[in-house]
Amino acid sequence: MSNPFSLGSFPPEQPANAADWAQQLAVPVSGEGATLQRGGERLALHKAGDRFTVSAANLPQVQPPVVPPIAQVGGTVTHIMPLVSLAAVQVPPEQLDPAMDQLRRQDEVAFASHVYQLDEGAQEFYLTDQITVQFTPETTLADIEAIAAAAGLRRLEPIDGVANAHVFQVTAAAPVNPLKLANRLSQLVPVLLAEPNVAVSTQGFHRPRDPLYGDQWYLQHRGGRSLAANSHISVEAAWDITRGRRSVVVAIIDDGFDLGHPDLSGPGKLVAPRDFQQRDGVPLPEQTGENHGTAVAGVAIAEENGEGIVGVAPGCALMPIRYSGVIDDQSIEALFRWATDHGAAVISCSWGAVGTRYALSLRQRAAITRAATQGRDGKGCVVLFAAGNANRPVDGTVNEQGWPSGALRGGVQWLNGFAVHPDVIAVSACTSLNQKSAYSN
Repeated sequence: MSNPFSLGSFPPEQPANAADWAQQLAVPVSGEGATLQRGGERLALHKAGDRFTVSAANLPQVQPPVVPPIAQVGGTVTHIMPLVSLAAVQVPPEQLDPAMDQLRRQDEVAFASHVYQLDEGAQEFYLTDQITVQFTPETTLADIEAIAAAAGLRRLEPIDGVANAHVFQVTAAAPVNPLKLANRLSQLVPVLLAEPNVAVSTQGFHRPRDPLYGDQWYLQHRGGRSLAANSHISVEAAWDITRGRRSVVVAIIDDGFDLGHPDLSGPGKLVAPRDFQQRDGVPLPEQTGENHGTAVAGVAIAEENGEGIVGVAPGCALMPIRYSGVIDDQSIEALFRWATDHGAAVISCSWGAVGTRYALSLRQRAAITRAATQGRDGKGCVVLFAAGNANRPVDGTVNEQGWPSGALRGGVQWLNGFAVHPDVIAVSACTSLNQKSAYSN
């Protein structure tokens, strides 16, 4: 594969020490601050003019108007991402760079960076202090440590299932920010891939509200107005074989779960609940409208108890996992590791990344592959993702017109990296007329 950047050819002799690597890494790369390499994709970015992220000690779990030391620069917190210890901060554009410089000089601030936006659309990427690097098979650990020292990186851990790939933490000794540094690292002869760990906001999908089995046409119906033949899943025939059993655990990763709901209760119904936002075992809703997880769980495994609706597999157990509201390498690894380590057979994800084009990183692809191949006691988990609700392809180009304020215009490339992962079953929505729903990807 040819390198997307050009610095000219390197001599066949590879540098042997950190000083030699540092000399190469000191050379800027064309477009290094405006290109994100990710999953084989090259995403064109630009800096947001009035926002930045900061990683500071003792970030709160809930969002206040301001957070010390951010208050000292007059910034307003717009988003707290506890799992990656980041807060997004908004300031007047003329104060952006001075505020970042001031915060970087404070001992309690570990990291501050610009917020980046995708050139095609308003999708925002938040840089963290991690970089993934995969090296050629012949690169020794000594060479890896020398390159890391030259780049101001601290090696954290290898990536399970990916040869010679490691996660690094960016330290204060790094010559440039993680985006630029990853692009410079990708130029080195021993480096196959270098990706910064970027966080994006999650986007919830469809919220079903059907309260009774008689209204659940998608499970089983016998015809009627606006009901096409075979537009249901013939669940009653499946129930003649099994209605599920508690030993089969369905992990639902979503926004929050009403654990007191009668359809989600019963002996042995709940297995290993986890809240990755509050970092405890009680994944309850906290915000108004945070009912998507309850609805998705109901469709999948609601108890057959004479109340409300019934799920597709009412006998199965539920593993409710509340996500943190942000997608990055660490969060995807943590979510899928929790599900597989605690015995999930099915992992259902009715959400995706905000924006038009989201390619999975190496770490994210590997986390899903591990679940699909090593979970369920080595048989592999069934992994499902929603295709999305934009009425666009999960991977393709659309000539966009008519968006408000011209937000999208011309040939726009759409990509849902979760839906196109080869180990994922992507699920679109259909109507009772057995046609694709107008909103569905």
